[in-house]
Amino acid sequence: MALLTGCEVVPDADTPAGVGSGGAASDGRAVSPLGNPDGTEPGLAPLTGETDRAAAVDLIGKVATKGRGPRTGYDRDEFGYAWKDTADGVPLARNGCDTRNDVLRRDGRDLRFRSGSDCVVVAMTLADPYTGKTIEWRKQQAAEVQIDHVVPLSYSWQMGASRWAEEKRERLANDTLNLIPVEGRANSAKGDSGPASWLPPDKGIRCAYAVRFAQVALKYEMPVTAPDKRMMLRQCGG
Repeated sequence: MALLTGCEVVPDADTPAGVGSGGAASDGRAVSPLGNPDGTEPGLAPLTGETDRAAAVDLIGKVATKGRGPRTGYDRDEFGYAWKDTADGVPLARNGCDTRNDVLRRDGRDLRFRSGSDCVVVAMTLADPYTGKTIEWRKQQAAEVQIDHVVPLSYSWQMGASRWAEEKRERLANDTLNLIPVEGRANSAKGDSGPASWLPPDKGIRCAYAVRFAQVALKYEMPVTAPDKRMMLRQCGG
């Protein structure tokens, strides 16, 4: 995601996600995070049924908590160069296409590629899960769509990644489970916030977002702050 600290605006979280929310954009391809544990399927579909929401609460409940440490020593380069295709141990590694274009291809539709390439996306239509907007994206306005690290790299650094091996940090930075193409302004507003400080503007997607945040935290054995966990549970009715 963009290396911005962003403005930490506490979201309106009194209403559980999916209740009184706006309609999330969908092209019919978005998949529930509960059915997409490796992040190789497109999008982030809302969780609305009682069974799914109960499963979401159970999953989030497994996430450990601890205080957020200092940002001292954080640098994007500590997670390897951006969008490297050779971060072993994550889906789509070493497929000849960099991570950014992998997730654009995964989530976009009506894809257009650079001449002579089946990797570099130069135009597409994106159903942005965070805002509910449909974005007609062109590479000339590249910043209009950005790749969000669901668990921000700076956040992970403060929650223990500063002590990880570099290979593990590279996996987090390039793992499809932790990457979603979204509207650039929403991504910039998020910065390195956890769920207690920022949630997607579209309330209908907030439980699914909380689940994805939890999936990444559990996969990498990474805690979240206690306020973040409480906010995540609240989005799913827990």
